[in-house]
Amino acid sequence: MRILVIGGGAREHALCHALSRDPAVTELHCAPGNAGIAEVATTHPVDALDGAAVAALAGRLGAELVVVGPEAPLVAGVADAVRAAGVPVFGPSAEAARLEGSKAFAKEIMAAAGVPTARSYVCLTADEAAKALDAFGPPYVVKDDGLAAGKGVVVTEDLARAREHAASCERVVIEEYLDGPEVSLFAVTDGETVVPLQPAQDFKRAHDGDQGPNTGGMGAYSPLPWAEPDLVDEVLATVLQPTVDELRRRGTPFVGLLYAGLALTSRGVRVVEFNARFGDPETQVVLARLRTPLAALLLAAATGELAGFPPLRWSEGAAVTVVVAAEGYPEAPRSGDPIEGLDEVAATDAPDAYVLHAGTRRDDAGRIVSAGGRVLSVTATGPDLAAARELAYRAVGRIRLAGSHHRTDIAARAAG
Repeated sequence: MRILVIGGGAREHALCHALSRDPAVTELHCAPGNAGIAEVATTHPVDALDGAAVAALAGRLGAELVVVGPEAPLVAGVADAVRAAGVPVFGPSAEAARLEGSKAFAKEIMAAAGVPTARSYVCLTADEAAKALDAFGPPYVVKDDGLAAGKGVVVTEDLARAREHAASCERVVIEEYLDGPEVSLFAVTDGETVVPLQPAQDFKRAHDGDQGPNTGGMGAYSPLPWAEPDLVDEVLATVLQPTVDELRRRGTPFVGLLYAGLALTSRGVRVVEFNARFGDPETQVVLARLRTPLAALLLAAATGELAGFPPLRWSEGAAVTVVVAAEGYPEAPRSGDPIEGLDEVAATDAPDAYVLHAGTRRDDAGRIVSAGGRVLSVTATGPDLAAARELAYRAVGRIRLAGSHHRTDIAARAAG
C-alpha cells in the first residue's frame, strides 16, 4: 500500500513511525514532513492547507490512502479535495471537522445527540461575556470558538484575565468548570461504525505541578491504571456513537479520527472538547501500544469497511512521552538551535525509547535544528508505567538543546 501522510509535527511522525513498521506499507510519503519524518518517509514540500496541491500530489504518487494529520487542513477542506479526486482519505470533511473548528457547533451537536457536557454560553459581545462569566463564577473557562492550535482555552480564577481572553476572541464560548481528572479517548470511525482506541492522559500546562500557561501538550501516558475498567464502553455508548450518529443523520458523516477530551467529574463523564484528528502528544503513546497494523485500520475507516474489522490488539505494557520544548515556549519560542544527542538515543535506547520530531528541520550545514515551540517528543515503552517513565526520562537526558525545557512529572502520580 502506498500511503501519503499530510502534516509535519510529532503526531505525523508518530503516524509515520507506526506505518513504516507495517509490512503492508510498500511506500510511505509525507508532506511537508520534518527532519525526523524524512528518516522513515519520502517528504514533499507541499502546502498542507492547499487541497488541490495535496490531491495532485496524491495522484502523482499513486497514493492508495491519504492520512490528514492536523486540524487546520481538515477544517480547510483538504480531505474533501482528495476524496473528490477519487483517493481514499482518512480524515473528515470540512463540514464534519467543524466539530473541532467551532466550539459552538460542537455544543450544538452534543445537545442534539444528548451527549453530556458542560453548560455553556456562546457570546459575541463583551456584555454577553461579562454576564456569562458572572453566571458561572470562578474558576472561569473561556474558549475561543475557532481553531487556536491547542492554546485557545483559558481556565483561571482571575476575572480580569478571563475578560481579557474573551475580548481577544471574535466569538467565545464560556462554560462551567468541570471538576475531576481529564482523559483523552480516540476513536476511529467510517461514519457509522466506531472503534475506540485506548485512553491516555496528557499534560497541558507548561511546568511541573500543572503550573504555567496552557500549551499544546507537554507529555502523555497510557494506559490509565486508575480509570474504571468500563470507561471505554461507557464513552462509546454515551459520547462517541451518538455524536457519529448525529453527524450522519445531518448528512455530514464523520470519517476519520474522533477525539473526545473528557472530564471524569463527580457527576459522571462530561465532554470537555472534541477534536477531528489524532491528539498530540497522546497519539505518541497510544500508537506505541497498538499492535494491530495501522494501515489496514485507517484504510477500513476511509473505505467504510470498519464493521467487519477484527478487534484491535494492544500491548500489555505502558508508554510515556515527554515533550522537549524550545526556550520561550509557549509565549515566544526560539528556533534555529542545533539539537544534539539524537544519535545517542537511537544507539543506546532503541527500540524501547525513541525520539519523534515535532518542530525540527535541517539547516544549510545539514544539522538538525529547532523549528517550532514543541521540538521533540521522547517516547518510551515498558512493562509498566514506572519502567516506561524511567526509560523516557533517561532518553530525554541524552538530548541537548540550548534553553530547552520539559516537565519532570509526566505520569509520576500514575506510576506510583
